[in-house]
Amino acid sequence: MMNLHNNIDRRILQKRLDEENFKRVTISFYRYFRITEVQELRDALYREWNGMNCFGRVYIAREGINAQMSIPEHYLEQFLDGFNKYDLLKDIPVKYAIEDDGKSFYKLTLKIRPKLVADGLDEGAFDVTNVGTHLSAIDFHRLSTDPATVVVDMRNHYESEIGHFKGAICPEADTFREEIKLVVDLLQDKKDKKILLYCTGGIRCEKASAYLKHEGFADVNQLHGGILEYARKIKQEGLESNFTGKNFVFDQRLGERVSDDIISACHQCGKTCDNHTNCANDLCHILFIQCPECASVYNGCCSHECREIHEGSEEKRMQNAPVFKRKFGNRKAYRKSFLLVKAAHEFQK
Repeated sequence: MMNLHNNIDRRILQKRLDEENFKRVTISFYRYFRITEVQELRDALYREWNGMNCFGRVYIAREGINAQMSIPEHYLEQFLDGFNKYDLLKDIPVKYAIEDDGKSFYKLTLKIRPKLVADGLDEGAFDVTNVGTHLSAIDFHRLSTDPATVVVDMRNHYESEIGHFKGAICPEADTFREEIKLVVDLLQDKKDKKILLYCTGGIRCEKASAYLKHEGFADVNQLHGGILEYARKIKQEGLESNFTGKNFVFDQRLGERVSDDIISACHQCGKTCDNHTNCANDLCHILFIQCPECASVYNGCCSHECREIHEGSEEKRMQNAPVFKRKFGNRKAYRKSFLLVKAAHEFQK
């Protein structure tokens, strides 16, 4: 019987990926639908996609599917044709990565979740299907520069920090759950304005636009296909992008460049930089921006304390783990220390 989970050591999987002699294609797709047999669908898709050596991160819920995947190029046509076996997946829109070397994932993970996007909303209180108007990339491009419109980034702060649409409202939120209610508060005096929402691929805007309409916003619109489709279409049409910087992605790349602008800074020294990394100390693993020089000084860690733990013996790590977890357990508070460093560097300029 096939094991429907990959439990092989990460280092072995990464080595196998590095040694592959064929190309991969990074894609993403999502769809909201109603399904009762969630486990059956999850297991069927795992068997099929694992058999084609597909990698990626896929969430399945009673409300639909959300996937970011790396597909061997020689299996891509077979993979896409496979959607036709499932009524719920037929003709599902697929988006392709902006920059892609295929090394975005090293294993296949399919997880069952209560929701596709954790939003903390009582969906029984509003119509989740009453979404905003879907705008093409070109229409969004044109409207996003209109001073009469309000452009809102529906991604987390660490995503918009390295790239966003010019003039967009970028809420200081670490989760979509925080942001969706924060946006309503921020826009209370703009309920009669034309609102333009955008996110990476569009899935967060589906939920956000329905909630804003429920909250009384009259003209809610969303970028169809998200930043991924926008970047592809703008390049195709030879237009100057209104999105500046990098598009954050939730895979090993952590970002793909849309424009040559670097709009953020190293969280440790303030030097211009937009390279995200996770702290090399596995007890911390916080996401932050680090320049090559600081990566060398801190050995890939976010602080000297984390470097000491990262470089220490396993015995010392085990001894310090409880203390470390208590001290840095509140990731949000710890992240604020980076924001203070950033603010200090901005003040010194």
